[in-house]
Amino acid sequence: MFIPIGTTQLLLWFTLIFMYLITTNITLAQLFEYRYHVCDYSANYTINTTYQRNLNTTLTTLPTTDSGLGYFNRSIGQGNDRVISFALCRGDINPDACFGCLNFSIVNLLQLCPNQKGAIVYYDYCLLLYSNQYLSGTNQGLFSAYLWNSQNATNKDRFNGALRPLLGNLTVDAAAGDSLRKFASGNTTGPDFSDIYALVQCTPDLTELRCRECLSDAVNQFAGSQYSGAIGGRVIQPLCNFRYESYKFFNGSTLVIPPPPPSPLPPPNSQASPPVSTPSSGRSTSTTVIIIVVIVIVSIILIITFICILVRLRRRKQTASSNEAIETETMDISDAESLQYDFSLVKAATNDFSEDNKLGRGGFGAVYKGTLRDGQDIAVKRLAKDSGQGDVEFKNEVLLVARLQHRNLVRLLGFSIQGSERLLIYEYLSNASLDQFIFDQTKCKLLDWEKRYKIIKGVAKGLLYLHEDSRLRIIHRDLKASNVLLDEEMNAKIADFGMARLFKPEETQGDTSRIVGTYGYMAPEYAMHGQFSVKSDVFSFGVLMLEIVAGQKNQCFQKEENIEDLLSFAWKIWQNKTPINMIDPTLKTGSGSLRDIIRSIHIGLLCVQESIIDRPTMASVVLMLNSFSVTLPMPSEPAFLMTSKTGPEMPLFQEYSSSTSSSGLKKYATPKSSELSVNDVSISDMVPR
Repeated sequence: MFIPIGTTQLLLWFTLIFMYLITTNITLAQLFEYRYHVCDYSANYTINTTYQRNLNTTLTTLPTTDSGLGYFNRSIGQGNDRVISFALCRGDINPDACFGCLNFSIVNLLQLCPNQKGAIVYYDYCLLLYSNQYLSGTNQGLFSAYLWNSQNATNKDRFNGALRPLLGNLTVDAAAGDSLRKFASGNTTGPDFSDIYALVQCTPDLTELRCRECLSDAVNQFAGSQYSGAIGGRVIQPLCNFRYESYKFFNGSTLVIPPPPPSPLPPPNSQASPPVSTPSSGRSTSTTVIIIVVIVIVSIILIITFICILVRLRRRKQTASSNEAIETETMDISDAESLQYDFSLVKAATNDFSEDNKLGRGGFGAVYKGTLRDGQDIAVKRLAKDSGQGDVEFKNEVLLVARLQHRNLVRLLGFSIQGSERLLIYEYLSNASLDQFIFDQTKCKLLDWEKRYKIIKGVAKGLLYLHEDSRLRIIHRDLKASNVLLDEEMNAKIADFGMARLFKPEETQGDTSRIVGTYGYMAPEYAMHGQFSVKSDVFSFGVLMLEIVAGQKNQCFQKEENIEDLLSFAWKIWQNKTPINMIDPTLKTGSGSLRDIIRSIHIGLLCVQESIIDRPTMASVVLMLNSFSVTLPMPSEPAFLMTSKTGPEMPLFQEYSSSTSSSGLKKYATPKSSELSVNDVSISDMVPR
């Protein structure tokens, strides 16, 4: 989507930013410091409706409504098709940074919330909101969030005693602002001669009274929370916000382009010594040299200053990100109760967990189909009875995962508890899992390339949400065809994510003492050393992508009389420049683009490279899948397996061996049996943001 701006200053700003991004290899999202976003799932719109047209028109023209000091407001439509939007830039940044943040927010928010009628995204420099309802002080809670520094002041009472008057004075100053800007910043001295810096801001359309009330409520709620006494914190809301830190974070925008220094040439009326008389050609040459030297000096000063400021920003961001966590609202037990199902009703819905209703079994228990009294079909996972977790902890964990909402994730509807029984209730998907289609000689014909490519992109978007865009950072660690479910329209939904934290508290984000996953999908660093990251999921996604193209399982890939693993075959045919040889024969007779299929093989090989650094992130993968103008790098050798004698999707139960074992394992060290759980288990790590 193109957002027209068209100013010389913005062009210069983007040029400098582009130069910096190339030299430092960071993204615009990192530069603007994304904080939080919310999609209002209570109201959705469909494609090509009046609401979508009004939304596109509103956001396209929103940058042209600048009040002059960073406030944008635009509304179009009537009734249910009305779109109300506004954006607010932080009061201390310049117009170029404001415009850049706004336009980046417009593009990004439409991707984060693709079909919701209400959405908001927060960056350090700006916020953007659109909705079909007007906001007031009472209904902005959905779009609000707390952020705080995990480090507390040594003396909370004295620290708060200095902070509250500062915020109070700034609130009065900001509320007294005019209709163009309501913003104030300042600092005070805290305990032990420490400094406290703060800023407050309201949307300028608020009256002085409403601004003071909004800020006062936000400050009081934060002060009464468990985060009171943290050395840094903020409340971000659509209509007002505040922030305080122990370092100066305002009035020093890294996007300000400093003016050139004064010219070293003397002014015309100065008393400098008269120049020595020279021929006219000599004067012309000297003047030209001086102008060139001045331009070079000024350019060098500008570039060095710009880079130094941005390096400081990057360091500060790294420090702040290691200390900040985010919570949208307190885990009230009443919220969890709203997700709780009556155990007897679920038991009746599954016909007392009968074998006829069983859909399958995973490492944490069996899954049953159920039908509630209102006719709604559900999928019920009956967890093992030795989870060892209390009711309150279980409810809070379920509440966290239930808030993960994305069109490419299987939705968790709720839970049920009775005695030692723990049930998880998911949405039921009629087309079951992907493996039942692509690995079946008959059903695979139902998936032409268009449907398969749609599934690939859906899984990629779901993983990107788990890795970067959700309220929790989740690493799936068991992505495979059987954990990708399909709805009636063949939309892909990732299953079995996020619940492992309920049962494996000893696992950390970086490594684990228990290696759980599926043979052939695990990244080598995870299989050998228990080290996992988002790149572990990227590896699994690459294997899945190649399976979808080939229509065969990784460990049982067969070409004519030869049986070998899919990755080694894919690498062989790629080196021989014959990628067409691994494509599912049913796709060769269809209408799919051969170029697109071969490009998918290319992306899959990039994902399964042995080096973690060489594998792309899911953000890069999504970009590669959606833009054919992106040039793909050449892949390096994957961490492939030799011909395997084990069955498909079998866990490894052998001692570690550095040589090729009887199972034909190459480049993987085989985990001990004691360090492997049953196959078909989702192991995820959730990190609050």
